[in-house]
Amino acid sequence: MALIELRDLKKIYDLGEIQVAALKGVTLDIHEGEFLALIGPSGSGKSTLMNSLGCLDRPTGGSYRLAGEEVAGLDRNELARLRNRRIGFVFQNFNLLSRTTALENVEAPLLYNRDCPRWERKKRAIKLLERVGLGDRLDHRPNQLSGGQQQRVAIARSLVNRPSILLCDEPTGNLDTRTSREIMAFFRELNRQDGLTVILVTHDLEVARKTDRALVLIDGEVVIDTKDIERAAQVLQRRMRSDEDEGEQS
Repeated sequence: MALIELRDLKKIYDLGEIQVAALKGVTLDIHEGEFLALIGPSGSGKSTLMNSLGCLDRPTGGSYRLAGEEVAGLDRNELARLRNRRIGFVFQNFNLLSRTTALENVEAPLLYNRDCPRWERKKRAIKLLERVGLGDRLDHRPNQLSGGQQQRVAIARSLVNRPSILLCDEPTGNLDTRTSREIMAFFRELNRQDGLTVILVTHDLEVARKTDRALVLIDGEVVIDTKDIERAAQVLQRRMRSDEDEGEQS
């Protein structure tokens, strides 16, 4: 059984007189321990798919089973519990609490866990910050850290609940090339050494090339699902050139 099973997943946004189909019947399986990229041009549906996978948004139709559990029909509280138990998130803009320290930022998700006492929260947070190389920055606030350091805090925070899935939305988008490579190397370590399933949205083909599988989304549909990253890149580039040509003609 796959960890994630999507069958004919749809998401339609109702904008009054206009309905926008962001996902048009996506069907795919993602197995435990995979490292894959969701790539596509702006407006392709990759962020909508990421939000659906992360239980942040409910699909309009179709089925989503996570570890055998049907997700599509869960209510808001049930989705929140599922997210907290199984999924960690890393965002482009880090989404750290600006007035709190690195240690407090990493501890924050555990505040909702009544079974985790304060000493355990602190112990877990310190261990993770040490693992990402920030054991000497526990008391630093976000504005005292570089972009790469902030993203490392965000990664530590995403891991503190010990999720089985890590969802990353443009995690290197605000980082320089060297720091981007370091962050991707750490994701690879989490995938290979910890067995974490890592799914990332990116527009950067160099980032996608660091993964093992690529899903190319175009207009809400998966047009190619392959372990041949170069083939995926070619499909995406052809489509983008075609869109540019159509724009020039119009």
